[in-house]
Amino acid sequence: MNLLVFQEDKAYIKRCLENGEVDHMEVASEAAETEFFEYINSRGILQQLSGTYPLKRKKEEVPMWLYVASDISLRLHGMQSFHGYPLVVRTGGLINALGPSVGKKVMHPETGQVTLHCPGFNSKNKYDRQTPCDQDWLRKVARRTPADKLLTWHNTQMPLLLKQQKLFDPEGIFVGDASYVFIPDNENYEGSVVLLFDEHNHPAKKEDLTPEQLKRCSYKRCYKWVSLIHTNRNSEFFFFVAMRLGSGKDHECPILYRLVDDFLKIVGRGIIKWLLVDRGFLDGESMGHLKQEWGVDTISGLKSNMAVLEDARGLLRMGKVDWQDYRPAELKSPLPPSPKPESIVRREQVRQHTLKERGRWPEPPPPEKVVVFNDLTSWDACLIPLTVALTDRENKPPWGLVTTAHTQDGPFLRDIYHIRGTIEERHRQTKLFWDLTGFHSPNFNLVTNQVVFVGLSYTLLQMQLLDENRSELNKMTRTSLKGQLLPYSNHILVYYKQYFAFFNVPEYTNIIMDIVEPGKSKLRKRVRKLQREFLHDLRNPRAP
Repeated sequence: MNLLVFQEDKAYIKRCLENGEVDHMEVASEAAETEFFEYINSRGILQQLSGTYPLKRKKEEVPMWLYVASDISLRLHGMQSFHGYPLVVRTGGLINALGPSVGKKVMHPETGQVTLHCPGFNSKNKYDRQTPCDQDWLRKVARRTPADKLLTWHNTQMPLLLKQQKLFDPEGIFVGDASYVFIPDNENYEGSVVLLFDEHNHPAKKEDLTPEQLKRCSYKRCYKWVSLIHTNRNSEFFFFVAMRLGSGKDHECPILYRLVDDFLKIVGRGIIKWLLVDRGFLDGESMGHLKQEWGVDTISGLKSNMAVLEDARGLLRMGKVDWQDYRPAELKSPLPPSPKPESIVRREQVRQHTLKERGRWPEPPPPEKVVVFNDLTSWDACLIPLTVALTDRENKPPWGLVTTAHTQDGPFLRDIYHIRGTIEERHRQTKLFWDLTGFHSPNFNLVTNQVVFVGLSYTLLQMQLLDENRSELNKMTRTSLKGQLLPYSNHILVYYKQYFAFFNVPEYTNIIMDIVEPGKSKLRKRVRKLQREFLHDLRNPRAP
């Protein structure tokens, strides 16, 4: 069975309704998940993801688009166990988006409760289906998909989708990062390792710690998750464009630069202009390769023992330099606020004036001082000249940023590097609020499936928010976002020939009251047939 895409067309459905031509109608909530699946359906995203999914089966009874949609739906609900699929189907908007050919509401003949009846895609079930597919089938597909092929699929399709949807920001800011994914202490988790971590979940070496520090450390089983994320200067979106999951002992540096290189081979030159990384990704050879081959400028913090940092500090001590003022992004004037009533604006101005007169209005802190040195060549591993930006610190040596870009704009380098810190919050969101680490099986294919589909669902939702100019919601946790996007109205949902429309109750009633013959008789017959289906479609229901 091919994917049936339903398109919203209210004017067309209204004309059909007036002529008595409908295929199905029901009461439905216009929910966030319905809108989400309509978004990825109407833009061909679901078709592309399912058409390229890496598991190929000899006999495909259930279409792959249903698997991809169902797996995404589970992650949107924060449900990491496939056994939660029936609950997700009943309470979510997936069925509304996929249409009555996948499932519709009916009445259970024994309990009188409204439930779902799904025709399914084969005749193997002894009882009437109440979900489009069996949850165990979803688990088996995820388990049979090789982890390496699933990661390659994600890392190929996400860049292509973003390019096709024209969602790459022209400033070209990407962030590379690595994070530990902690799992239960079960040695059956394939490829996992046990490492020592301090109280901040940073890896530690036992020989470098004092007995007091060692008391605050603990051993944890983990994987390492390396990701490449696209954002912009205002942090209006965060797209996971590439990722790799592996042993916690794997060094993240070569993994990230392979991800970047593979990404650029897919999307081409000019998409990445700035790559922001922390000091763990300092690799002069790779940074030089990205600059020379792809025109990508890398920005990173410098380690205290690096010769290029000492050279920049030496130039600072040699004589007069041109210091530049820099104010951190959070202290700068915000974007123009949304319009407020004049009375509120005047009241706020009076309040600020009064506080300033009484000396209680806080003075902004003095700007930080930044100086830039170009054309430094003392890093032997990097074959191209480097730029170092030093930031002055009271009673401490200045700390430095290094970049392959040739620029004298120190505040710009500080501003753009500040974005890298926001990635920590994104990892916290995916691990805690999207339940990325709530694993239910030690099988590595299933672990990888969970990580990939959480990242995929998160990115697709970010795409929808950005495309619909609701980027202010992108920083919310999944729980808070769900509160903002709760069902906002009950509607009559009408389908006809792969088109549908939502009508509120007064609007629908007015249309029905104005229908004349012969449309009135045709509609009456159709409604009676739908009523019989609602009451009698479950001929062999599962016992309550």
